[in-house]
Amino acid sequence: MQIYNVYCDESCHLENDGQKAMVFGAIWSAVDRKTEISHRLNEIRGRHRMPPEFEFKWTKVSGSKVQMYLDIVDYFFDSDDMHFRCLVIPNKGIINHERFNQSHDDWYYKQYFNMLKIILKPTETYNIYLDIKDTRSKHKVRKLHDVLCNNAYDFSREVIQKVQQIRSHEVIQSQIADILIGAMAYKARGLSGNSGKDKIIERISERSGYTLSRSTLYKEEKFNILYWQGDQ
Repeated sequence: MQIYNVYCDESCHLENDGQKAMVFGAIWSAVDRKTEISHRLNEIRGRHRMPPEFEFKWTKVSGSKVQMYLDIVDYFFDSDDMHFRCLVIPNKGIINHERFNQSHDDWYYKQYFNMLKIILKPTETYNIYLDIKDTRSKHKVRKLHDVLCNNAYDFSREVIQKVQQIRSHEVIQSQIADILIGAMAYKARGLSGNSGKDKIIERISERSGYTLSRSTLYKEEKFNILYWQGDQ
């Protein structure tokens, strides 16, 4: 049985934050590949003369650093060890909680499960990590673990071994998730004009073979995208 680490994050996830689009995403790899991946990413950081504590982050993308971020994107696509999945809500205005008799939090957990469900296989084991967001994070983590296990019929928690909070700046793989999720949110919001970010979007599209503006096939294993249609 293989054990996987799954690093999750979301962009523009609040109900009334003024942003039209929202993205849930995750990057995952086998636990025994963690050291190699960290080593390679630290090599990229060193090659671009960044200090060891520098955090790769979508909000830090700029013209002067774009080649470093392009190197990270290329490493992700060249590596057989890492996979990415995201769920894009293109317009939060179509969310209808009243119709489905749910709160925004209920909907939030449903979408996290929708994003993660094709990653999870009953024959494997997963450690799921989420970035700390706010003072309610501990409650959300416990609730999400319950929801994921119940939906996956994993009542003994043998498949989803743990759901845990992390500080993303301390885990380098979660920083790749931040970059890819940030790129998808930037694309979904129809933004442009930041030359560095535009180049990264172009590179991701080129390397993935997708426009990034529609869902991929359900079984796409490297860069999997689902555009939500407002059905829950």
